[in-house]
Amino acid sequence: MRTLLIDAKKVAEQAVREAGASIKSLFDQAIQIHEKDEFGDLVTEADFLAEKIIVEKIGKVFPDHQIHSEEAGDNGLESDWLWQIDPLDGTNNFAMGFPVFSASVALLYKREPVLGVTYEPMADRLYTAVLGEGTLCNEKRIEMNRKPDMSRLTVAWIQGHQVQNEEKAVKLRHYIDVTCKRMIRLWAPTLQWAMLAKGDIDGIVLYNSEGDDLYGGLLMVKEAGGIIFDFSGKEFQGMNSEPYLIACHPEQKEAFLKLVQDGLRGFNAQ
Repeated sequence: MRTLLIDAKKVAEQAVREAGASIKSLFDQAIQIHEKDEFGDLVTEADFLAEKIIVEKIGKVFPDHQIHSEEAGDNGLESDWLWQIDPLDGTNNFAMGFPVFSASVALLYKREPVLGVTYEPMADRLYTAVLGEGTLCNEKRIEMNRKPDMSRLTVAWIQGHQVQNEEKAVKLRHYIDVTCKRMIRLWAPTLQWAMLAKGDIDGIVLYNSEGDDLYGGLLMVKEAGGIIFDFSGKEFQGMNSEPYLIACHPEQKEAFLKLVQDGLRGFNAQ
């Protein structure tokens, strides 16, 4: 596996850098933009171009691997190895001229993430996590930070479109917003995971949002010293189509769990 991961890391980093360059070249330009679902999610020329670059590069080196990409879907293969590609995470940001977006790739082996690569083209930051080898930002090791006072925390919120107006989600989101120093929503989840791994923020609460942007981010946080657990406190492993997760520094697990469970008081925690 180690040799394969070396090759996978190399091709993934090359692919997201090239895809990111193509996205950057189209930023703030007159391009075609379409709504792709009932939630108002957008897709642009940049999504398709970046996707083509990444899928072709990975498929050329690993023709027997299963590949799932956000716009194109599955390549029709079955394999223990699964590539998940979000060619432009933060499409809505990109479309409105807000320069917060990334190209992202994750590789899973038997449903467990072993590689995560995210490239933020506007800042030229490349985040890479390999199972058992830590997390890097532009080749420098990064680690999570810990703040002792929960009232001073910055917490990121990630939420699925399908539960956007769910009463329980609205209640929890509001509780976190008024309890912590600040709550952020970037609409580019891969960058929120990267920020947590780098210590720029203190935690993430994810409410039913699984997608091609999730599993590489989970690996980045774990390899940077963080923990991932569900709303009952159980460690998260594998894949889940409806995840409810908390990510933070291990020493703050109980405090974050209390934050979420207090916010859900009156509802049954997932």
